[in-house]
Amino acid sequence: MAESFLTLANQLHRDLGAIVAAPVLTENPDPAAAVRASVELQSQVTALVAAAAEQARGAGATWQEIGQALGVTRQAAFQRFGKPIDPRTGETMNTVPLPEAATLAEAVIDELSTGRWDEVAERFDSQMRERLGSEGLAAAWAQVIGLAGAYERRGEVEAARAADVTITNTPLAFEAGDFTARISFRDDQTIAGLYLLATEPKTS
Repeated sequence: MAESFLTLANQLHRDLGAIVAAPVLTENPDPAAAVRASVELQSQVTALVAAAAEQARGAGATWQEIGQALGVTRQAAFQRFGKPIDPRTGETMNTVPLPEAATLAEAVIDELSTGRWDEVAERFDSQMRERLGSEGLAAAWAQVIGLAGAYERRGEVEAARAADVTITNTPLAFEAGDFTARISFRDDQTIAGLYLLATEPKTS
């Protein structure tokens, strides 16, 4: 992996040099060329960081150390760059979240907050249908309203892959309290789990 890191770093260095030199070497430079090139460099930097994390792991760095270097928790670093082995198959697990997960979570929350219980229930997988129906959803939402008042808004969705599902966490603001909607999606976009979790208040 050291060679891969060096290869990526050298390529990035060459491409960055080309961007800097372009206005001098080109008689009629394209004004948008630097924008396109910078977007490509951004993609290369992302790959370089991944290669650096893998190189650090190979050299004995812990996920705690890598997380500190990235400014995130060790779990966040592992979820981003780790390669967990599936104990069922012995193969590397897929760690890429379902691409549509954020959009799906937002749609489910919008359906919940506007009382469209049947629409949410229709998204359930077979196991969820056996455990929870539209009446149960309505009752759960009513309990949250009873505890925290009227629903106000949702925050930004965070998504992470966990074995066979993508887990989304979305902050929910109510007039007198905060909750988190934790929704798990299978790759076929059905819901495998749905929880409304009270958010612990922050202490100063």
